[in-house]
Amino acid sequence: MTEARSKARPSHDTADEMQRPTVAAALVLAVVTAFGLHALVSAPALRQAAEAELARVIADEDRDVCGRFGLRPGTTPFVACSRELANVRRKQSDRDQATAAGIL
Repeated sequence: MTEARSKARPSHDTADEMQRPTVAAALVLAVVTAFGLHALVSAPALRQAAEAELARVIADEDRDVCGRFGLRPGTTPFVACSRELANVRRKQSDRDQATAAGIL
C-alpha cells in the first residue's frame, strides 16, 4: 500500500507544477490587459493635453516674434503676424514631410 501511495503522489505534484505556470500566465495576461485598458481610456485625455500644450507653445512663439516688431496681442497687425507665422509653420511642416518621404 505504501508503494501505491508513493506512485500516486508524483502525479499529484506534477499536476500542481503544471498549474503554476498557467496561473502565472493568467496573472501576466491580466496585468497586461489592465495596462492596455488604462492606455485606451487615457489616450484621448493625453492627446487633448498635448494639443493644448502645442497651442500654448505656438501662442508664446507668436507673442515673442510679433512682439519683437512692436505688435501687441489683440491688435489687427498682431493677428496678421500670427497668421503669417502659421503659414511659415505649415510650409516647414510640408518640407519636413517631403524630406521624410524622400521627395526632397
